[in-house]
Amino acid sequence: MLLTAPVTLENPYVRLEPLAVDHEADLAAATVGLEYTWYTSVPTPETVGAVIAERLASRDAGHMNPFAVRRLDTGRVVGVTTYCNIDQPNRHVEIGYTWIGVEAQRTFVNTASKLLLLGHAFDECDAIAVEFRTHWHNRQSRAAIARLGAKQDGVLRNARLGPDGTLRDTVVFSILPHEWPAVRLGLQERLARG
Repeated sequence: MLLTAPVTLENPYVRLEPLAVDHEADLAAATVGLEYTWYTSVPTPETVGAVIAERLASRDAGHMNPFAVRRLDTGRVVGVTTYCNIDQPNRHVEIGYTWIGVEAQRTFVNTASKLLLLGHAFDECDAIAVEFRTHWHNRQSRAAIARLGAKQDGVLRNARLGPDGTLRDTVVFSILPHEWPAVRLGLQERLARG
């Protein structure tokens, strides 16, 4: 299966649905209360529509496969995650552009979502590497990625310019196919503990 193919992924906790304009109202509500920092990129209620349009355009260009994250216990869409920087010929993908509303942070939502995305990439799409990237200063994100079981590959210095013109050092992590079984067990254990 292609990493760019539209697909709905579901487990007992969350459903990852192909991102659509219909998700705008729920996503705008989910942005309320999010902390904005100079090194993160999360939408505001006013910019959600534009962000959805950007993601869909990138999807149509074959560079991204965005998902809305729906909690199954509440039925609400609480965030977004994507397959991005898709390199289908080399079966390489990044999971990124993820944000989750305050009500779903520090819950099972992110763990359950990552379990679905990694499982689909490795088990259905035969990925040879799944990558995660984050800003050097985003220590919370770096710690969360490491808790998944991803290994740090390195730091890309001055990798890009931020919206305010600051230079971003990007920390790159990855999971490889032979690491996936242990990562899967770790994620399943975290979900079982609640």
